[in-house]
Amino acid sequence: MGIFYLLTNNIAISPIEESLATTGGFTGLVSTLIILLLVATAVALITRWLKIPYVIGLVLAGLVITKQALPGSVGLNPDVILNLFLPILIFEAAINTDISRLRSTIKPILLLAGPGVILSAAITATLLKFGLDLVWITACAVGVILTITDTVSVIAAFRTVTVPGRLATIVEGESLFNDGIALVLLTLITTIHTEGSFSVAEGLEQVFIAFVGGTILGVGLGYLCVGLFQQLDDALSDILLTVAVSLGTFQIGQFLGVSSAIAVMVAGLVIGNLGFRQTSATAKVTLLNFWEYAGFGVNTFIFLLVGIETDPIVLLTTIPDTLLTIVVYQIGRVCAIYPLLFFLGFVDRRLPLRWQHVLILGNVKGSLSMALALSLPYTLPGRTEVITLVFSTVFVSLVGQGLSLPWFVKRLQLSRLSPTKQEMETLQLNLIASKAAQQELGSLLKSGSLPKSLYEELFATYQAKVAVSEQKLRNLYHSPLIDESDNIGENGYLDGLRRRLYLAEKGAVNDAVRKGLLSDELAQCYIKSLNEKLLSLKDD
Repeated sequence: MGIFYLLTNNIAISPIEESLATTGGFTGLVSTLIILLLVATAVALITRWLKIPYVIGLVLAGLVITKQALPGSVGLNPDVILNLFLPILIFEAAINTDISRLRSTIKPILLLAGPGVILSAAITATLLKFGLDLVWITACAVGVILTITDTVSVIAAFRTVTVPGRLATIVEGESLFNDGIALVLLTLITTIHTEGSFSVAEGLEQVFIAFVGGTILGVGLGYLCVGLFQQLDDALSDILLTVAVSLGTFQIGQFLGVSSAIAVMVAGLVIGNLGFRQTSATAKVTLLNFWEYAGFGVNTFIFLLVGIETDPIVLLTTIPDTLLTIVVYQIGRVCAIYPLLFFLGFVDRRLPLRWQHVLILGNVKGSLSMALALSLPYTLPGRTEVITLVFSTVFVSLVGQGLSLPWFVKRLQLSRLSPTKQEMETLQLNLIASKAAQQELGSLLKSGSLPKSLYEELFATYQAKVAVSEQKLRNLYHSPLIDESDNIGENGYLDGLRRRLYLAEKGAVNDAVRKGLLSDELAQCYIKSLNEKLLSLKDD
C-alpha cells in the first residue's frame, strides 16, 4: 500500500482542509488499489481462458481504464520505477540466477549487453535522427532507451513452450546486464547535454567508475548479507534483511556515483548463490516465495499502469512514427545480434541461428523504457514528443511482439521433449525432491526438533522413493530402445551433468591458485583442457 501511495500525483491543498483532504485522498488510493487488484485477478482468469500472456492482458485492461474512473489519481512516477520497482525486479531475477549456468553463458551475455547495446543504440539513434528529424543528443537518448528489453514478456512466452535452458539463461542474463549498461549510457548522455561538453577520457572514466564501483559495492554488501544470514537463521528476519539490502544498495550506489543496477545485480547473485547455503531449506523456500510474490506484484502494477498511462487517441495519431520506431530499433538489434554472435563462434560455442531469431523478436520494450523517458531533462530538445513516442512504442511492442512471440517460438521448434525425456525428468524431480526432504530431516534431527524414531521412519520412506527412481533412471539410460532423438545419451543427458562438474572443477582450481596452493602455470594448463571439454558439449 505504501508503494502504491508513492505512485500518486502531488495535489496542493489548503491548511484548513489538510486533515480532511489527506484522509479522503488516502481512502481514494485504497479504493483504487482494491479496484486494480480485482482487475488483475479478472485478467488472470481471462488470459488463462484465452491462452494469451498475462502481462499483455494487463496492458490491454489498463488501456480500457481511464484515470477519471478511478477514485484516486495514479500514474507512472519515474522516481518510484527507478528507485523502488527496478531494484526489486533486478534483485528478484539475480537471486534466482544459477551462477554456474551464468558462467557457462557469460561470453554471449557480455557480448550482447556490452558491445551489442552500444552498437544497437548507435544504429537506432542514427536512423531516428534522419527518419524522425530528431536532434542528435535526443536521438542518442532515445536510442539507448529503446535498447532495453522487457524480460518478463519474453520469459512468459518461454513458459508456454519448451526452450533450451541455455537460451533462457542468455535472455535473462542479457537483460540483467543490459539494464545496468543502458542506465550508465543514458546518464553519460544526460551529463553531456547538461554540461555541453564531452571528452572521451572523461566518458571512459565515468563508465569505468560506474561498473567497477557498482561491482565492488554489490560484492561487499552481498557478502555482508551472507554473514548476517549465519547470525539470523530466521526466515522473516532474512526477508527484512534482503529487502533492506536490495533497496539500500541501489540508494548507496546513487550516492556514490556508481552503477546502482549493477550493484543490486551483483549483490543478488552473491546472496542467491552463497547466502542461501547458510539458511535452512524452509527459510530458503520462504525467501524465494516472498521475492517471487514481490516481483509478480510489481510487474502486475507496472503493466496495468502502462495501459492506464497510454492515451488511445494519442496512440492512434502516432501509429506511423511508432511503427517506424519499432522497425528502426529492430534493425539496430539485427545489426548487433547476427554479426557479433557470428564472431563469437570463433572463441565460444556457436549459438544456433534459430536462437538468434528469438533474440531478435524477443526485443520487447517495457516499463523501464517509459520511466527513463519521463526522467529525461526538461531542457532536452523535443522531450514531450519523445515521451509520447516512447509510450506508444512500448504499448505496441508489448502487445504486438508479446502476442506473436509465443507463436514464433513454437514454430521454430527449439526443443522437442520426447516421452522418454519427460519420464526421465519426472524421475529426476522425484530424486531432487526426496533428497532435499532427507536433508531437511537431518537438519531437524540435529537441532533436536525431531525424535530419532520418527526421523528413521520418514527417512526410510524417502529413501525408498530415491531407490526406485535411481533404478528406473539407470534402466532408461542403458536401454537399447532409446531413440537418438531423445537426446539422452552421451550427447544429451550427461552433457548437462558434465558441464556443472567441469565448472565446479574450474572454480576449485582457481580457488587453489588464489590461496597459493597451486602454481598459475600448472592451473592454466588444466583450465585450458576444461575449457576445451566445455566447448565440446552440446547445447542443452
